[in-house]
Amino acid sequence: MDRIHPVILCGGGGTRLWPRSRQAKPKPFLPLLGDRTLFQLSCDRVSGDRFADPIVVAGEAHREYVGEQARSLSELIVEPEGKNTAPAIALAAHRLPPEAVMLVCPSDHHIGDLDRFNAGVGDAARLASEDWLVSFAITPDRPETGFGYLKAGEPLSIGQRIEQFVEKPDEERAKGFLDQGGYAWNAGIFAFRAGVFLDELKRHRPAMAEAVANAVGSGRAQDRLFRPDRDAFAAIEGESVDYAVMENTDRAAMVAADMRWSDVGNWQALQDIRDSDEAGNSTHGQAELVDCRNVMVDTDGPRVSVIGLSDIAIIVDGNEVLVTTRDGAQNVGKLEGARNQ
Repeated sequence: MDRIHPVILCGGGGTRLWPRSRQAKPKPFLPLLGDRTLFQLSCDRVSGDRFADPIVVAGEAHREYVGEQARSLSELIVEPEGKNTAPAIALAAHRLPPEAVMLVCPSDHHIGDLDRFNAGVGDAARLASEDWLVSFAITPDRPETGFGYLKAGEPLSIGQRIEQFVEKPDEERAKGFLDQGGYAWNAGIFAFRAGVFLDELKRHRPAMAEAVANAVGSGRAQDRLFRPDRDAFAAIEGESVDYAVMENTDRAAMVAADMRWSDVGNWQALQDIRDSDEAGNSTHGQAELVDCRNVMVDTDGPRVSVIGLSDIAIIVDGNEVLVTTRDGAQNVGKLEGARNQ
């Protein structure tokens, strides 16, 4: 099989990880799980003989971070403005041969089991080479309301057809999915041939497909940097790849990839994958915890002391301090500070 072409998407502001994540430097470019940033870890996962150098899609504000943190790139595509994932993927697809198998990865996820990730990549690439559009599926272990779901359909030679894409459910419906079985979390990682994706985009979102093609056709390439035409790109109505293509195509498939995945979507999710003590406490920076359970402290300077608390996170970043319960972590993005970071 020919080499797989990774496409790493650097978008979003990571507002639910405020105050550490800011618009000027959002979570992909932060070392939240050790010395390397989430973006660097994403690049590390798609290095090696089976992969070509990745294409990275990012905005102008983050171009320098990509240049500083990426070891090797095939190309950096600089979006004139954010238009969600479908146009971003289409830009990359136009920069590849039609038969190339793309592996589309967010830049800010965590994958703890690389062997299972690589097994999933192999399965997805084989299906993609048969002209399926493939989503990575995670077997749920709890009634999660923060993720979209995939309903499994008929078996294929590898994996299964996707019978239905399901929006983020309420807790009662999520419990039903868990009890019923046959539902998986949508990890937001995809594999498909570049030409097949562009054909499906043209079929289901012809105006978007035309605008992206125009933006690429009038774009400028120089020194592994590609800039789409700004005016043509501005005409695009932004939309996610799930809405624009995956929910509409009759070639959607899923492969199981139970790879200890997390979208690192909020402080609770980050606490769950960080090392912790026997009481579930996790600290980064100067902190002292007494009689605490499931407490996370992350401070970049001031010492934080906590006594007798459970199920909270305390984050100190410069002159900003966040205190939230684990349940409240989903709502951090609603804070005025996070919205106006």
